[in-house]
Amino acid sequence: MKRAFLILTTLFVTAAEAATKPNIVFILSDDLGYTDVACFGSTYYETPNLDRLASQGMKLTSHHHHQNCQPTRAALMSGQYAPRTGVYTVGHTARFDWQTRPLKPVDNVTELPLEKVIIAQTLKKAGYVTGMFGKWHLGEKGEHHPGKRGFDEAIVSMGKHFEFKTDPKTEYAKGTYLADFLTDQAVDFIGRHKAEPFFLYLPHYGVHSPHHAKPELIAKFKDKPGVGGHNNPTYAAMIASVDESVGRVMAELEKQGLADNTVLIFSSDNGGVGGYARDGISGGDITDNAPLRSGKGSLYEGGTRVPFIVRWPGVTKAGTVTDTPTIHVDLYPTLMEIASAVAPENQPLDGESLVPLFRDSKAPLKREAIFQHFPGYLGAGQNTWRTTPVGLIQAGPWKLMEYFEDHRLELYNLHEDVGETKNLASEQPEKTKELHAKMIAWRESVGAKMPTPNTPVAATPKKGKAKGKGKGKGKGKNQAE
Repeated sequence: MKRAFLILTTLFVTAAEAATKPNIVFILSDDLGYTDVACFGSTYYETPNLDRLASQGMKLTSHHHHQNCQPTRAALMSGQYAPRTGVYTVGHTARFDWQTRPLKPVDNVTELPLEKVIIAQTLKKAGYVTGMFGKWHLGEKGEHHPGKRGFDEAIVSMGKHFEFKTDPKTEYAKGTYLADFLTDQAVDFIGRHKAEPFFLYLPHYGVHSPHHAKPELIAKFKDKPGVGGHNNPTYAAMIASVDESVGRVMAELEKQGLADNTVLIFSSDNGGVGGYARDGISGGDITDNAPLRSGKGSLYEGGTRVPFIVRWPGVTKAGTVTDTPTIHVDLYPTLMEIASAVAPENQPLDGESLVPLFRDSKAPLKREAIFQHFPGYLGAGQNTWRTTPVGLIQAGPWKLMEYFEDHRLELYNLHEDVGETKNLASEQPEKTKELHAKMIAWRESVGAKMPTPNTPVAATPKKGKAKGKGKGKGKGKNQAE
């Protein structure tokens, strides 16, 4: 009798604990630039729901992801820096004509290895029901599909905004816009799982090319005067659709009485497609990340610094801001702490929980620095490059970059020069030496592979245009990835 009472008590406590665990919603946009959100600087694009979310929570103004989407998603899901997963970029190294350069890039892993325990699996073990709707990009076939990797429900779709395909196949009305379809799935998921803790991952394909939007939203911006590099009505309409999605999710949480017990996070996978012209790069600007330098595909701030908003009622203070440097690998331990989850065995987690920062925007983190390592090439049009092999360390305001072709060092004080216009390496030799030593030590600690010497050959003339996503070399005006 006593043993039965203890079992019932344990079950009761477990159920009670589960009921009080915060729900977690993570909405990720695709290619949305740092200043593409009104509350992060744009006066042309309109994002009333994201602005409201920021007013109710906290903005992280120095949050960083990878330079393009696949490695960001690998880091977010695994909690590991790229050298541990081998996912550095999108597709294979043959995408770009690296044979013309002095280094051979490190081979890229195109599917997140199955031995990696992703955050969905960890949260599922902690009692969460898990759902994912949208762009996965870590391997869609067989066991790599998110539905096989800890997500109880998963619908994958990317590549088109109208007449899109889904995996598994899902029916929808003709003319449906992908962002709306994905939001429909997310809202339905929330309604069906309101009585249990849930983790909802909503990775939109918007605002990625092709740049297609709903006609009624394009019309809204058609006659609106542009501001600087923010001036494209179709792109503005795509941003508006993502913002509508955020608003619908917020409304559903309110409707179900879940808003006060839900951590809602919004971010983008990398910088916006723009800012290239100032660096002499033929990148096909659709937006501008100014005052940040460059854009998607670059490891300057315009390529890696992204908007990040978190609302956690009762924890984050409304309307607060932090400029503490944070990065993709922090999400995994952060969500673990929120969910009272246990870390996976034999899988190092490279980030640090941001929960203390969410509680207090001035709270110090334990680590000294964040890092990036990119041992490859990302091309642009007319034989220009968004980046060549490079690594970086950021410690407080200081950011040091090492370009591996010639071991050139660039040092910037981001507090004084967020646009990375003045290289201080020669003026600050001691700081440069200190950060470079720490970068080298970090590379050794994570087993980072380096590109190897190559004898450059002349560029091969291309016939016609490269077709398909990530299949051609030296892609031209519109850099898909």
